Amino acid sequence: MNSITALFYVFAAVLLFAALRVITARSTVHAALYLVLAFFSASCIWMLLRAEFLAIALVLVYVGAVMVLFLFVVMMLDINTDELRAGFWKHVPLAGFVGAVIALEMALVLMRGFRLEAPLPSAKALEIGNTKLLGIEIYTHYLYPLQLAAVLLLVAIIAAIALTLRGRKDSKQMDPSQQVKVKAADRVRLIKMPAVVEAPSVKKEGA
Repeated sequence: MNSITALFYVFAAVLLFAALRVITARSTVHAALYLVLAFFSASCIWMLLRAEFLAIALVLVYVGAVMVLFLFVVMMLDINTDELRAGFWKHVPLAGFVGAVIALEMALVLMRGFRLEAPLPSAKALEIGNTKLLGIEIYTHYLYPLQLAAVLLLVAIIAAIALTLRGRKDSKQMDPSQQVKVKAADRVRLIKMPAVVEAPSVKKEGA
């Protein structure tokens, strides 16, 4: 066992521990921090696999943006986790069984790829770098799946906005169609009036 393999097992163990603590921690803030640790461990594993772009993207996007948003939301809402955790351990056996089935399915799919020997990268590929090679693969061979994923994300965003947009009586709302049809004459009215300047009143002495 070389040093890279030993580091892989160390980061994998930390990742499994952090993922377990995400769902078992009593405090939501602690669960979010354990999720940050899980992301860092996954990024370290990707660094060992020489996927530098994915590792940096995971740290910048999820740890730097998404997790900060999670922490702000958790601290602002002050959710009572005791009510949400009611009956948690009752569903642990079923959840463990479902997780084991999913792990076995993923193992059956991925073990065939693990048995294959990965081809060594060419000298030209080593000169280009992983990030540029990833961009070339995505925007040439996987362009249509990428566009399909973008359309699905756009539909999901629109659906989330439509589901959360509720007409409340105490909230001010505007009709976008009426805003588009408005004209300048409807917003500004020019009034012509004579310029009359009143003389300043002078106070008499002794008044």
